[in-house]
Amino acid sequence: MSDAKNTVLTATGELFGKKDPAAVDHWVAADYTQHSALAADGPEALRALVASLGDDFRYEGARVIADGDLVALHGTYHGFGPDPLVAFDIFRVDADGRLAEHWDALTPLVKDTASGRSQTDGPTEVAEPARTEANRALVTEFAQKVLVGADYSVLTDYISTETYAQHNPEAADGLDGFGAAAAQWAEQGKNLRYTKVHKVIAEGEFVLTQSEGEFGVPVAYYDLFRVADGKIVEHWDVIAPVPAELPHTNGLF
Repeated sequence: MSDAKNTVLTATGELFGKKDPAAVDHWVAADYTQHSALAADGPEALRALVASLGDDFRYEGARVIADGDLVALHGTYHGFGPDPLVAFDIFRVDADGRLAEHWDALTPLVKDTASGRSQTDGPTEVAEPARTEANRALVTEFAQKVLVGADYSVLTDYISTETYAQHNPEAADGLDGFGAAAAQWAEQGKNLRYTKVHKVIAEGEFVLTQSEGEFGVPVAYYDLFRVADGKIVEHWDVIAPVPAELPHTNGLF
C-alpha cells in the first residue's frame, strides 16, 4: 500500500469512522485547502464538521485509487443528510504525510437503477498495477476526444462493444443503454457537455476523471472507468451541480 493511500485511509478512518475531531491535529496540514461545497477552508472548519457528525453517521467505502500524492475514495455516506449520498473524495497528501487538499462530489443514492446495478457495486481491488500508465493514456485520450470533443464517432475505439457495465442510475448496460439515456437527458434539456478535464487519477485498471461542464446547469463530473484489454468495460459516476456560492474562495476544482 502506498504511503499516501495509507495516510488517507488512516486519517479518514479516525475523522469519519471514529468521528474524532482531535485527529485533525495529527492528520491535517495547517494550510489545508478545501474545495468541497460542504465545508469552509482550513483545518478548523474540518474539525467543526467532524464534531457535528451524529451517531447515525457512517461511511461505507467501495474503492480506493492512489496516484502519487492524490488518493481518490469512492463510497457512500449515511447520516450526512436525510438520504444516503454516493460520493467521490479526492485528497492530496503533502510531503509531511498530512491531508493538504480535498475535492469531492456527492449525489443521492438511487435504489432502483436502469441497469439493476448499484452506484458503487462491482470490482474493487486493483489487479493490474502494471497497466496504470497505458490505461491512463487511453482514458485521457477518450476524455479529450469524446467527452470534451464530443466526437462520438470514435466511441467504440475506447469503449467495449461486448461488455460495458453501467452504474449511472439512469443508464442501462451497453452503448445502447448509454445512447438511450443520453437521448432522454437531451429531451429534458440536459445535454452532456464537458468543457475541461481537471484531473486524471489512475491505478491499475481504474481511472478517475474530474471534469467540469454542463448538464442543464453547470456541473462537476466525476467519472470512474475500469479498463480491460485496452477498452473501457465499466463506468461509475457522480454528476454534481456547481453551487452559486461556496463557503470558501478556492473553487470546486
